[in-house]
Amino acid sequence: MHVDLKKELTTSGRGRLGLAVFLLMVLIALFAPLLAGHDPVDQSRFAFQSPSLSHWLGTNHVGQDIWSQLVYGARTSLLVGLSVALLSTLLSALVGASAALIGGLYDSIIMRLVDALIVIPVLLVLILVAAYLQPSLWVLIILLSLLGWQGGARIVRAQALSLKERTHVSAARCFGGSRLYLIWRHILPDLSPILLVEFIYSMRRAVFMEAGLAFLGIADPNMVSWGMMMREALDFSYLNVWLWWLLPAGAALSLTIVSVTFVGYTLEPAMEPRLRGEVYA
Repeated sequence: MHVDLKKELTTSGRGRLGLAVFLLMVLIALFAPLLAGHDPVDQSRFAFQSPSLSHWLGTNHVGQDIWSQLVYGARTSLLVGLSVALLSTLLSALVGASAALIGGLYDSIIMRLVDALIVIPVLLVLILVAAYLQPSLWVLIILLSLLGWQGGARIVRAQALSLKERTHVSAARCFGGSRLYLIWRHILPDLSPILLVEFIYSMRRAVFMEAGLAFLGIADPNMVSWGMMMREALDFSYLNVWLWWLLPAGAALSLTIVSVTFVGYTLEPAMEPRLRGEVYA
């Protein structure tokens, strides 16, 4: 399956908008030290300052610059989103494709394991881990990756079962191609459109989960995060600081999630022609 990603994204208004906003967030994250103007964790005696030329969005309850925290929060969200999406998509691809190709007892055991992992409540696991471990950024990335690949593995397995019966895969098998060779050279390239969509939606889910967990306090308290900013802002909502503290963090998080959703929504019909109403004889 060959998909012209550039054409699909550039011919759709929703796709162009989503891609533009996402690239803007990436640029903000990359150039955060240049855009911030202050260290996001530096405290001062000027708490709850209103927006000014020296502090574009004012300061929080301990005198930290809110604009700097907002900019560095993009780094946290995108790092978690991209890392979790990459790891969970790789797990989905390897487990799903290997289960379809090997089959037999291995397939039965792996799929029963996937079924068992799907029903595990992610939030409960993360709360328990946070109670016994330091909920650092990398611990969070690993946990979200290990708990987020199961649905993708089932989709990959279903598609791989169809792909392995195709002529070019059967020919490679007849010429002595190993299972690893078949997966790497034939199955995964044909699965790439599905894996791309899985990557996009895994990233959206991870960005949302990271912010939600930080908002609930299940995160490293020293980590700069949009969810943590919103959590702290709500503690002082009676001071009417929501306009320059709560609102910008919520808007940045919403724009990031919506931009990723728009990109995924635009690419879905490219991966599945039936979504565009195309009928093949």
